[in-house]
Amino acid sequence: MTGQAITRQAWVNGVYVAADEAKISPFDRGFLFADGVYEVTAVYDGRLIDMQRHLDRLERSLRELKFGTMPDRSELEKVHRTLVANNGIDEGYVYLQVTRGAYGARDFVAPDAPRLTIFMFAEKRALIDTPSARNGSRIVTLPDIRWARRDIKSVGLLAQALAKTEAKARGADDAWLVAADGYVTEAASANAWIVTQAGEIITRALSNMILAGVTRHALFDALGQRGGKITERSFTVEEARAAAEAFVTAATGLVTPVVEIDGVKLGSGKPGPITRGVQKLYYTAIGADVAKAAPFVSDV
Repeated sequence: MTGQAITRQAWVNGVYVAADEAKISPFDRGFLFADGVYEVTAVYDGRLIDMQRHLDRLERSLRELKFGTMPDRSELEKVHRTLVANNGIDEGYVYLQVTRGAYGARDFVAPDAPRLTIFMFAEKRALIDTPSARNGSRIVTLPDIRWARRDIKSVGLLAQALAKTEAKARGADDAWLVAADGYVTEAASANAWIVTQAGEIITRALSNMILAGVTRHALFDALGQRGGKITERSFTVEEARAAAEAFVTAATGLVTPVVEIDGVKLGSGKPGPITRGVQKLYYTAIGADVAKAAPFVSDV
């Protein structure tokens, strides 16, 4: 019916349900132990961005946690597309979570044969023309207190939630996490990048210390096709504060400029030309009409 609101829809263990009616057992190991993983796939112009890479990473995370059982990939692909269509998502994301399931008791020892709980929902959200994408974000640095397997996209996100909450309390937009050796690992929910005064683009090399970001991977591809160079190495907080520019990459933030670190402005205090160029390159790579979707980079 014309003008009728769309009932938000989710998917739980093979069944499409109204989102506010979705239910998972309190005995689920994801609830009791954070025994699960998740992925967030961006949607732009009704299209899923890099979904195959997200599913690849999901399967890797499950293997690393020794789940043994993998969800049906073709079914996950179908559900992604159905949720985008049924929720009327033009721009936003699809969230997917897989846990080891519910067993009616609390036992630290993981079961030999997991009964997977799979939950998905879709949500509308601006990805490109946002205040942070336009004007940049201000970040604070905080100690990285997460577990040592940050390469697994675990649902155990308390440390990240605390970091973002502390950043907000300090009047900042986000946090960058710093290891005990003084080197930046990544942002609370994104990969961190700096641009040196000489124009060198730097981001930390992949290891168990950071998540292998899908947007990070896509940006490597896009820059590589243009002959651009990225240096993979660690950098300190001091080097970051002295950088000419900085930005972060993530599925829901895409490429977001950073204009201030711990109260220190980078460059002019506005998104720099290299960051703007990276934004434009990535927006173009996902099929965005830059002049309409991101006029703030259209003249780069």
